Amino acid sequence: MTLVQSSTRLPCGNRVLDLAHTHVMGILNVTPDSFSDGGRFSQLDAALKHAEAMVSAGATLIDVGGESTRPGARAVSPLEELERVAPIVERLHRELDVIISVDTSTPAVMRESARLGAGLINDVRSLRRDGALDAAAATGLPVCLMHMLGEPGDMQDNPHYADVTREVADFLAERMVQCGAVGIPAERIILDPGFGFAKNLQHNLSLFKHMEALHALGRPLLVGVSRKSMIGQALNRPVGERLHGGLALAALAMVKGARILRVHDVAETMDVVRMITAVESAE
Repeated sequence: MTLVQSSTRLPCGNRVLDLAHTHVMGILNVTPDSFSDGGRFSQLDAALKHAEAMVSAGATLIDVGGESTRPGARAVSPLEELERVAPIVERLHRELDVIISVDTSTPAVMRESARLGAGLINDVRSLRRDGALDAAAATGLPVCLMHMLGEPGDMQDNPHYADVTREVADFLAERMVQCGAVGIPAERIILDPGFGFAKNLQHNLSLFKHMEALHALGRPLLVGVSRKSMIGQALNRPVGERLHGGLALAALAMVKGARILRVHDVAETMDVVRMITAVESAE
């Protein structure tokens, strides 16, 4: 495939994301069973208040998810997911100056979210559900393709790689080809290595160490490791005690060239981004 040099400007609906610098994406799970904050923001007013706080703290994007993708998560129907996601997308679009990302693999949710004002499709399944490629293409929005083998219910059943970084890169390159075939140009694609998805601790650590190799694909990288089990396993910390490990990885991801950091703890991560930026911009 032909590699594409990353553009610094990514149109996201009625807003533009300048990828010349690193952005923080705030996580807004409107599900009752998210691994970290399940149920806390499933009510519209609570979700909006949390989104407002994340934007005030510096988030450029809010990632709205209506289907939990934690290991062993139950599947939800397209209608149930849409009923969770659509009202908050509509409200965020109306009330906040922020790019709305929708964390979904469901074609109907992609189409309706785009109609309601979403600016980015973030799909952990890389548009592999039936109809997802065509739905994403029809929206005209940029898409984030993530590496995952299998489904959330079975992805951690003894994952195996001969070379995890190369195999992740090959997978993402193939999905970019499939996107191109339906009219989604490489210029509209963001790539996510998929930390914690179909990978054990050593896979995650090795992939993180060698993340720079993914820049050869020519597209901006999104990194999401906030509160994930790789931090818990490496540091022996429960979910509520993974902030410091997550901030260390956020700093490392930024230094390794990630352009979007997907996090729960926006204010703390913004301090990391601003501090690194201050140092790198000094004479």
